[in-house]
Parts: sequence; structure tokens; C-alpha cells
Amino acid sequence: MASSRIVVLASGSGTNLQAVVDGCSLGRIDAQVVGVVSNRIDAYALVRAERAGIPTELVEARDDEERREHDARLAGAVASFDPDWVVLAGWMRLLTTAFLDRFEGRVVNIHPALPGELPGTRAIERAWGEALAGERRGSGVMVHLVPDEGVDDGPVLAARTVPIDPSGTLDDFADAVHRTEHQLLVEALAELCSPGAPGAAPRAAAPEPAPEPRTTNEVRR
Repeated sequence: MASSRIVVLASGSGTNLQAVVDGCSLGRIDAQVVGVVSNRIDAYALVRAERAGIPTELVEARDDEERREHDARLAGAVASFDPDWVVLAGWMRLLTTAFLDRFEGRVVNIHPALPGELPGTRAIERAWGEALAGERRGSGVMVHLVPDEGVDDGPVLAARTVPIDPSGTLDDFADAVHRTEHQLLVEALAELCSPGAPGAAPRAAAPEPAPEPRTTNEVRR
């Protein structure tokens, strides 16, 4: 029996999800993907999960709720799978402490840039543009823990550089980054889920916090 339970959050095509699922099925990761949660009904990650026989959950944002309310609902959906690790694999929504506090020290993110570089969206395109301007020769990929609401920062679990060849194309560079993502995420999870590693044994989610009072000046994301 696999020692760790993984829930993957994905908003898009799910190629990193597929890498994790394959890594588990091939025995490279001593774990099982027990659930996939998305915030987009059209996310192809949901199709990948269903084809692999993995339960899915859709948690879309509602127009009448604050971010923290959404994240509390999201946390409840994830907690129902009793995960040891929560992996953000192409999750295109910042998480608040309403979610992160329930899975403290167990949320893993992958970002297509090196630590401290190019936080936020479109990191691959931004790195390519800087390379064409002569401002950089490469970029990379990192896997890190998500301790708080910072953007693409936190304790680094693994990182790897990806060189940029300006004589090639953006698609060539993007493909190289994505291949590196798939490899590095599997390697990092294999280490986290190895027998005897901290967090490898199942741990129950923290109790659900009491809902916060609504305000009239809410800011929606």
C-alpha cells in the first residue's frame, strides 16, 4: 500500500498532474493520487483524472463570496480526501490562509522559474523576452512549499536550471521548461513521500475554522 496520499489542485491541461500520476503508478513516488480538485469546469486535468479512475471535485468561485470564503470551501473539499500532501500543479489562483492553515507544511507548488525570479504568471514568456533582450541566458524550475500568501516563494525543495537558446523559438524553450517541471516535480515528491520522510505518514487535516463575518467592502479576485 502506498505510504502517502496526494491531492492535486489543477486549473489547466494537467500535464504536471499526469507526470505525478505516472510517477505513482510506476512506483517512482511511494504515494497515490487520491483526488484532483479544479476551479475550472473546462480544465483538462479533470479529464485526465477521470481517465485514471481518480475522484474529482470542482470548486468554482462564486460571485457572492470573498476569497477566504472560497478557500474555506476549497479546503473542505480537499480535506475530504484525507491528504498527506496537497500539490499545486498549474493551480492558477492565489491561496489565502483560510486554505493554507488547514494544511500547514503540506502544500507543494511548482513554478517555472528559479527561486527568487519571475514570480507570478507568464514566467516562461517573461524569461524568453528577457533573453531576447540580452538580459538573461537561462531560467529554470523550482518546487517549493507554500507556507503563506506570498507569490511563488517559500522553502525550496528542488530547483533546476533550463538554458535559453535565443536562436530557437519560444515553443522550444517552453517545451524544455515543461519537461523539466515533470521530472523535478516527480523527484521532489518521491523524496517527500519516501518511507520515513517527514510527513510521509498520514495526518488528519486541521479542524475547519469558524467562518469569518461578511463585510460590505469585500474585494473579489
